[in-house]
Amino acid sequence: MLTIDRTDKRKQSLYFPKDMLEEVAAEARRLDRSLSWIFQRAWKIAKPEIAKYQSVNEPEDDAS
Repeated sequence: MLTIDRTDKRKQSLYFPKDMLEEVAAEARRLDRSLSWIFQRAWKIAKPEIAKYQSVNEPEDDAS
């Protein structure tokens, strides 16, 4: 189980392909926002769609 301490100020590194990071950075500049803001908004928007994905630990539906 993953728990997150909201008072924990340690940095977390995330790695993205160079092209993707450059594209996101361009949008951040265009919107006059930080990369952090862009990624937080992207997560908020994408979260419901990602929640639809099947977990790798869930058995596949063999109804085919």
